[in-house]
Amino acid sequence: MAEPVVRIPDAKVALSTASVYPESTATAFEIAARLGYDGVEVMVWNDPVSQDIEALRRLSDYHRMPILAVHAPCLLITQRVWSTDPWTKLQRARVAAEKLGASAVVVHPPFRWQRQYARDFVQGIWRMADETDVRFAVENMYPWRYRDREMLAYAPDWDVTKDDYRHFTIDLSHAATSRTEAMDMVDRMGDRLGHVHLADGLGSNKDEHLVPGRGTQPCAELLERLALTGFDGHVVIEVNTRRAMSAAEREADLAEALAFTRLHLASALKVPRG
Repeated sequence: MAEPVVRIPDAKVALSTASVYPESTATAFEIAARLGYDGVEVMVWNDPVSQDIEALRRLSDYHRMPILAVHAPCLLITQRVWSTDPWTKLQRARVAAEKLGASAVVVHPPFRWQRQYARDFVQGIWRMADETDVRFAVENMYPWRYRDREMLAYAPDWDVTKDDYRHFTIDLSHAATSRTEAMDMVDRMGDRLGHVHLADGLGSNKDEHLVPGRGTQPCAELLERLALTGFDGHVVIEVNTRRAMSAAEREADLAEALAFTRLHLASALKVPRG
């Protein structure tokens, strides 16, 4: 006879500080601690605290919330954060991760107009990865669309599985926006999948970052596979709560996302009885 046994992987569930926007980085630490997240991923952006290693260390210590990952400033709105040179941004992200005890740096592929950076990106990421124990996990993106027009905004490609990286980040909201079969992309990433941004989407032209379970993406299926395969990276809740009408509503969304994630990371297995 066999009984179902629950296997829970070593993966920790973190809250991205982007999930509380337009609230502050400090607010994200407070909410993550109150709701019982395992840690946070710091999105480095225009909030000065997100750029300050010592301020982040104090927040981490005060709330007893480990910083598990650092998201390098790769967005359009962060073009001047930590220098205008993209390699300097990544070097500073690596230093921040090392000093804060984070095990991953999340990075987007370059914009197409960053021609020199894009030309050297794949080899440059390998060089940086060889210099540290921190994982440089390159994240899948999507084409930009407006009505019936599509622009390929990223180079070498928004589909990062077309290039050779040591570690990948899968973002399910980005998969929805690119209209990619997310689990096929996960298959292509294979054992180089090192980091997960968990959010849902409906496949619209906009990157939605819905609470898991509110869209069409295989959020539950992915989490169950991570449990079965012993995934040892981090699962980061990165959702959009900008439309929340109150702090209580935002916190309820983040609590729901955490509950969904923990539920599906606990995967039932059939194992022989001893």
